[in-house]
Amino acid sequence: MFPLPSRWIARGAFLAPAALCSVAWADDPVAPAPVASAADSVVSAEDFAALVNRLDRAEAEVRSLRTRLDTPPVAAAQSYTERASLTSAPLFRSAALQDVTPADKGVADQALIIPGEESSTAASEAGDSDFEARLTELEELFGDGNSEALDEEFESLSERIDDVEGGLSKYVTRGTKNSKVQLFGRLHADYYAFPDTDDGAARFEGENPQDRFLFRRLRIGVKGDINTNMFYKMETEFASVNDFEVRDVYFGFRDLPILQTLTIGNQKRPYGLDHLNSSRYNVFIGRPNVIEAFNEDARRLGIASYGVSDDLRYNWRYGIWNLERIQDDGIYIGDAYQLQVAGRLATTYWWDECSDGRGYGHFAVSGTVADPDETGGPLNNNEARFRTRPEARTGDRWLNTGRIDDVERFSLVGLEHVLNYGAVQWVTEAQVLSNNRNNGAEDATFHGAYTYVSYFLTGEHMPWNRESGTLGRVKPHEDFFLVRDCNGRCGGGWGAWQVAARYSYLDMNDADVFGGKADSLTLGVNWYWNDAAGMQFNWVNGAIRDSAVVAGVGGAGVPTDSRYDILGVRFRLDF
Repeated sequence: MFPLPSRWIARGAFLAPAALCSVAWADDPVAPAPVASAADSVVSAEDFAALVNRLDRAEAEVRSLRTRLDTPPVAAAQSYTERASLTSAPLFRSAALQDVTPADKGVADQALIIPGEESSTAASEAGDSDFEARLTELEELFGDGNSEALDEEFESLSERIDDVEGGLSKYVTRGTKNSKVQLFGRLHADYYAFPDTDDGAARFEGENPQDRFLFRRLRIGVKGDINTNMFYKMETEFASVNDFEVRDVYFGFRDLPILQTLTIGNQKRPYGLDHLNSSRYNVFIGRPNVIEAFNEDARRLGIASYGVSDDLRYNWRYGIWNLERIQDDGIYIGDAYQLQVAGRLATTYWWDECSDGRGYGHFAVSGTVADPDETGGPLNNNEARFRTRPEARTGDRWLNTGRIDDVERFSLVGLEHVLNYGAVQWVTEAQVLSNNRNNGAEDATFHGAYTYVSYFLTGEHMPWNRESGTLGRVKPHEDFFLVRDCNGRCGGGWGAWQVAARYSYLDMNDADVFGGKADSLTLGVNWYWNDAAGMQFNWVNGAIRDSAVVAGVGGAGVPTDSRYDILGVRFRLDF
């Protein structure tokens, strides 16, 4: 056995600091009550005697265990019943003795190790030696003579903390006592080529479409929390150097009764899945014609509520917005207000818990009712206008209704469906927009849809955010990298590879409006270097019929047809 030094009993029972003397022997019926918290508290004689008695019993238990461990192996000739009778003997101490101090546990663990070729006596001596060293270290640290040294070390650490906090003035810090700030941003660098276009495309563009390199998005922003349940976000766009714009700029409240989350400011309107998805996660470079045409640039000034059910099966968002896009000038002026009410109700009706969401199904219905100023005015525009580029970054919009006169009210209904099974995803979305006009003008109804299928060649899947009902961030099984190994050869990882195909349709021709009819097929390859960077490759083959657009202006000419091919490449990064 390991004889416990008498000085351990003396110091442990009488002179140990409060942190070492406050252990309660709750499970031991003979254990004393917890020692008082004073650093030099003295226990009673009865308590000391009980402690010594407990140690004696523990030593006897371990001695009995060693005896059993040193017993010669059971002879092969013994019966199974005889061997079982030996092995069924209790191997460890009784339940009443199992609550040991941290110091006891360290010694007991060493003593109970079954030696391979060494004797139990050697193991006991090694355990005693280790215990003695640990005890000496603790005595030196907590001894009465070291209080001044500890005080000096504490003061030194305090001075170092003050120096670090003083140096933070050179960096971004929170502005108020109870606020937090996070810096974020994204960079999208695009290249577009037009290998095959015709005269119709040249008329829509105002000239023969030219190849181009551009920064599609250069965004930087801050977001964070404010005491007690408030939050904020401010994101700015620098892609057009001479046309600085804002994107998400709002503040809000969380954990509200009924409303749950409330936001006030410039934010996305809640219809069009491909618009609600972040451009960081979308499968294709350009958004589908119908989504961009009916919800141009998505963001407007408004007040919205966001909610989700406790089981994450349902989520919803709704609110009221102003129709005019104020991202570049930051102001709306006019008495018409041009308000719209919009909302979306979504359900993740299937979620595969076993695979942590590699399989899921999503369905949503969305809509809006809007009240534009049908005539416009000197200070504000008639916002009954719907337009888009041909799913690539051209100079002008090739599909454009122009500002539609006499629209008293327009309404939209949208349906969306997503089905994901492992590496395969299928997405479909459709929208119908109706313009109710006055002054005898004929009502005009537009509609469109798209569907796509994507597949990860490397086995990943498209993540899904059940709280917002949108796509999440792809995380490659292996990041892309290249290094030289020990032998001087190149090695690395391939990242994640995804292929996709999309068909898109849009019809904005009705009554006296000739915004154009469009069909397009897009093939895409996505290379995810890691979860924050990668490349996208798109080939768009499209056709536009009966579009009256001239140099991006809707209704400026005779309806014309066009066929075109566009190649697009994007380098993307976000942080």
